[in-house]
Amino acid sequence: MPDPRFANDPFQGVTLEMIVTRLVAHYGWQEMGSRINIRCFNFDPSVKSSLKFLRKTPWARTKVEELYLHYLWVTAEKSKTDAETEKPETPEAPESTAGP
Repeated sequence: MPDPRFANDPFQGVTLEMIVTRLVAHYGWQEMGSRINIRCFNFDPSVKSSLKFLRKTPWARTKVEELYLHYLWVTAEKSKTDAETEKPETPEAPESTAGP
């Protein structure tokens, strides 16, 4: 049974590499570099160089984690909106075969 102390922790079981990879897949390097102006996102970006920098720079890591939380919120809201806008298919009423 999972530990209830960590039930609402969005970082539980998620590595920094997973965070960076998901953000890059969602936003792309250019958008990440405009949202968080750090050299490893703007000049010859790679996951490896970003991880090296983020592990040594707490303020930058905090900004990336905040962006990840925003990403989680946006994707959760989008899922919720998509689920609300989907209309269940209603079967058409069968045509009556009885004559006059």
